Amino acid sequence: MDISRTEQRILHLLAQGGHIEIVKHDKRIVETSCLTREGWLYPGFDLELFRKLKRKRAIASRDGGPYQITRRGLELVRSQLDNR
Repeated sequence: MDISRTEQRILHLLAQGGHIEIVKHDKRIVETSCLTREGWLYPGFDLELFRKLKRKRAIASRDGGPYQITRRGLELVRSQLDNR
């Protein structure tokens, strides 16, 4: 399964320790935000991208916590060099 460049960036960010937080209103998700492991907000993340990743089972939430990458998501993400 091929994934888009933006999905690839988000999954790579999550693989490095980031997470996705959601805001619900009346059991509906109204806002999503993707945070890096340092706590920075990633600007290119929206509700449509969240739904795509969830549909592909690349992200999941455990025990009501923030969404994190799944084993399936790790298989989808291509490795990238981290220039640190």
